[in-house]
Amino acid sequence: MLIGCAPQPPARDFRRPAPQAGIQPWTAQAVPAAGASLPVGLLLPLTGGNAPLGQAMLNAAQLALFDQGDRRIEILPRDTRGTPAGAAQAAQAALAEGAVALAGPLTLAETAQAVGSARGRVPVFAFTSDETQAGTGVWVLGITPSQQVRRIISAAAETGARRFALMAPDDAFGQRLAVALRGAAQQLGAPPPQILLSSNRSDMAALAQQLVANPPEAVLIGYGGPGARAAAQAIAAAFPGGAPRLLGTSLWATDTGLGQEPALVGAWFPGPDPVGRARFDAQYDAAFNERAPRLAGAAYDAVALAARSAREGAPPVGAAFMGADGPVRLLEAGGLSRGLAVFEVRPVGEASQVQPAPLPGGPGS
Repeated sequence: MLIGCAPQPPARDFRRPAPQAGIQPWTAQAVPAAGASLPVGLLLPLTGGNAPLGQAMLNAAQLALFDQGDRRIEILPRDTRGTPAGAAQAAQAALAEGAVALAGPLTLAETAQAVGSARGRVPVFAFTSDETQAGTGVWVLGITPSQQVRRIISAAAETGARRFALMAPDDAFGQRLAVALRGAAQQLGAPPPQILLSSNRSDMAALAQQLVANPPEAVLIGYGGPGARAAAQAIAAAFPGGAPRLLGTSLWATDTGLGQEPALVGAWFPGPDPVGRARFDAQYDAAFNERAPRLAGAAYDAVALAARSAREGAPPVGAAFMGADGPVRLLEAGGLSRGLAVFEVRPVGEASQVQPAPLPGGPGS
């Protein structure tokens, strides 16, 4: 396996739990016969400010290739330098060397440039979570706003919630949450949600008061950290007799201090499947003796999918697989269905899981 000058993962027996019913593991069942190489371009920021993350993602890519067990797959790491121009040049270089699929690049701006070189030629599995970059032959493997909204609204609807509202920043993320919430409510046959967007935390109390006239049964908070705490406090103050159920996004997944805000205790949010993530984290730690950053999982999945595409001659559309952050299923035209778990904020420590990740393609995924 050619991976440039990067260190090789040790030849270990990486054990993994039995796959969920209906989900294929990434690992190939048999090593194909040796033949012509199948190059896969890997577009990473190997220099610049994101170089440490780029190296970690390269490590994860090695694990994916190791798991695939196909000696024909050849990774071509190319440095994007963390810039859109660099990403375009990296994609062009990989394609010139015969890449039959691309994994990466990292950001929205980089992906937009790299896709211009590859669209219609080879499948691209980008690390970004920006769904605007997805399309025919291009999949984004980050956990997207619409995936988060579908999952958490489905979970809240199972408890009887039908009237929803959104409090979120007035930026690209908040606007995508709003679009996704409208779509999720429509799919449920629920009333149109209330959408309250603001980038000024001092507006929280005024925003929360707007909910009082038509009280929702659940409010999705699109802020993380201090913004989430301020929004929860404002909602609790506006509803002294009992606030609506509070919902969050995967921004909350790494914030173990949320429960220090009493108004957030009991709130729900979506996040990566802990079983799949624990397996990946243990495998990464065993191979590289360090903790994997969150985004390394996207590199693992992207390279695994790119390798399958190279081996099979086309992306495995319609098949469900267990990825680093849980089960995923590729859909036509760049769509991706992801199984996310649902967690509840606890007063102390990490959130507790209240619903497991569903099989992709089912309700809420």
